[in-house]
Amino acid sequence: MIMIRQELRQGRTALAVWTAAIGFLLAVCIFMYPEMKQEMDGINDIFSSMGSFTEAFGMDRVSFGTLSGFYAVECGNILGLGGAFFASLCAVTVLAKEEKEHTAEFLLTHPVRRSRIVADKLAAVLLEVIILNAVVYGIAAGSVLLIGETVPWKEISLLHLTYFLLQIELAGICFGISAFLKRSGIGIGIGIAVMMYFLNLIANISERAEFLKYITPFGYTEGADLVTDLALDAKLVLLGMAFAAAGVTAGFVKYCKKDIC
Repeated sequence: MIMIRQELRQGRTALAVWTAAIGFLLAVCIFMYPEMKQEMDGINDIFSSMGSFTEAFGMDRVSFGTLSGFYAVECGNILGLGGAFFASLCAVTVLAKEEKEHTAEFLLTHPVRRSRIVADKLAAVLLEVIILNAVVYGIAAGSVLLIGETVPWKEISLLHLTYFLLQIELAGICFGISAFLKRSGIGIGIGIAVMMYFLNLIANISERAEFLKYITPFGYTEGADLVTDLALDAKLVLLGMAFAAAGVTAGFVKYCKKDIC
C-alpha cells in the first residue's frame, strides 16, 4: 500500500489536471446542446451529406436531435481521446521512470519482490483511471441535469463503460511497453493512442479495412452503435481485454528479469 500511495501522490497533479480538463470540456459540450437542439434538423442534413467524414464518425447512424445521439458523437470524442491519452501516459511511464530518474537502485534495495513492485504500480495506474472515470461520469450526469434534460442513464452509462474498458486496454498495453523502456515513453504513449484512434476512423471509412476494428479498442466504443443497439460487442471487448492481459503479463515477465542499471 505504501508504494501505491506514493504513486498516487506523485501523479495527483496530472490526475487532477486531466480530470478537470476532460470534465470541463464535457460540461461545455453538454451546455451547448440546448442551443444547438433548435437547429438539429439542419445540422443532421448537413452531416448526413458529408460522405466519408460522416461514416468515419458514425454521424449517419445517430440523430443529433436526441441528447444520447449528440452525446455519443460530440462528448464521446472528448472522453475517448482524453481518456486514451491519460491512460496511455500513466501506464507507459510508470515503470520506465524508475530508471530515467535513477530511483530504481534505491527501490530495489528494499526487501520487496519485483513482482510486488510491478503489481503495486499497476494497481496505482488502475486506481487513477477509475478515479478519472468516476469523477467525469458524475460531471456529465450533473451537467445534463443542469440544462433541464432527463439523463439517458442507460446510454450514457454504457458509453462511459466502454471508454473505461478502452482505457484499461490501452493502459495494459502501455504498461507492458513501459517495462522495456529506460527513458521517458511519453511520445510512445501518445503515439499509440493516436494510432488506435485513426485506425478506427479508417475502418469506418473503408469496408476493406474493417479488420482493423479487431486491433483498435476504439472499435468497440462506437457511440452510434452503442446508443442504437444498447449492447457491447462482446467479441471485440474480450479481444481487447486479452490484449491488455498480454501487455500486463509482458510487463511482469520483463521487469522481473530486467537488468536494472
